[in-house]
Amino acid sequence: MNTQSTPVHIKLWHRGFWMMSIANFLVAMSVYIFLPVIPEWMAAEKSFTNVDTGISFFAFALGLFLLGPFCSYLVQRYRRNKICITSILSMAACASALFLFEQESNHSWVVWLFYLQRFLFGAFFGLAQMVLTSTLVIDTCESFLRTEANHSASWFSRLSLSIGPMTGLLLYHALGFDSVVTAAIVTCVASCMLVASTKFPFRAPEEGLHHLSLDRFFLTRGTILFVNLLIINVSIGILFSLRLPFTFYGFLMGGFLLALLAQHFVFRTADLKSEVISALMFIMAAILLLLTHDLQSVIFIAPLFIGFGVGIVGARFLLFFIKLSRHCQRGTSQSTFMLAWESGIAIGLGIGFCLSAIGHTLLLVLSLILSAVALGIYHFYAHSWFMSHKNR
Repeated sequence: MNTQSTPVHIKLWHRGFWMMSIANFLVAMSVYIFLPVIPEWMAAEKSFTNVDTGISFFAFALGLFLLGPFCSYLVQRYRRNKICITSILSMAACASALFLFEQESNHSWVVWLFYLQRFLFGAFFGLAQMVLTSTLVIDTCESFLRTEANHSASWFSRLSLSIGPMTGLLLYHALGFDSVVTAAIVTCVASCMLVASTKFPFRAPEEGLHHLSLDRFFLTRGTILFVNLLIINVSIGILFSLRLPFTFYGFLMGGFLLALLAQHFVFRTADLKSEVISALMFIMAAILLLLTHDLQSVIFIAPLFIGFGVGIVGARFLLFFIKLSRHCQRGTSQSTFMLAWESGIAIGLGIGFCLSAIGHTLLLVLSLILSAVALGIYHFYAHSWFMSHKNR
């Protein structure tokens, strides 16, 4: 793929696609709504340490990979929409378990139960995302629209990275932690209702199904891109661990919107390599601003740069994975992208909280170093490797 933009077809935006895209947004929001709230709640109300908080994010990242090997078997053995609904309802059940933690104060065993809750929450979220993005979204559209469908639907979950934390902070400071948990449950249930009300064609299962498979789970030939994207998102996750204000996430969304416009107007005819490089340079510039300036304006400019960079990176790497996949591997490429994206942010948050004792400045330096490493990998190796191995 040597063009910078994805064509827009009005035929794609029908009722079924809208419902799956909004369902994708709501599922992601049920996760991101906790992103800034869990650390505050653990420290202020449960007296957990920053290391405890960091481990909880590592547990979530690990959980994302748990059910992936079973994804292909489940969606072919059972109705795929029912697998998705079951996964999302399981997420709601895991979220509701947080009500029980509010009543307990015995740190020695509650913290381990909390790790388990985060692990299972990540596991069911990972499966729900795999089924939604790799199967249900493209089941609602014609074959020639599938790349555009994947690209467009991913923007809905990307926007939740800003809207979710804003909603969480607003509810937590206004109504308390229980309101955040309730909102997460409501978004899960609403997502289930959207999936349940959409019709999907019946597909007969293939012969010789294996219970464990890399199909719809991990694209091994995309490992280079996986590692590259993972490093980028680890650096972003470290930034998110710095307990950012409400306004930061608002301007982050502004950066996402600028990235959408830039894809269609700025990078439309530019050299393909320039897009990711420009995005990473914007992210690094934002980190440098946070490191070297104490001005009030920085808290507005930096998230705009970060949102712009993250939006461009997410959209471009998703298309890279799609173009790298062989026939019938589109779903696998989607799941691989999702795992790199979500686990990278969670691992970055875990690192940030576990290393919080080194201070705000050194964490920013670490984030900057990781971004520079990712830029080097992409510029000197990953891009040329992709261009020589892509299939579409």
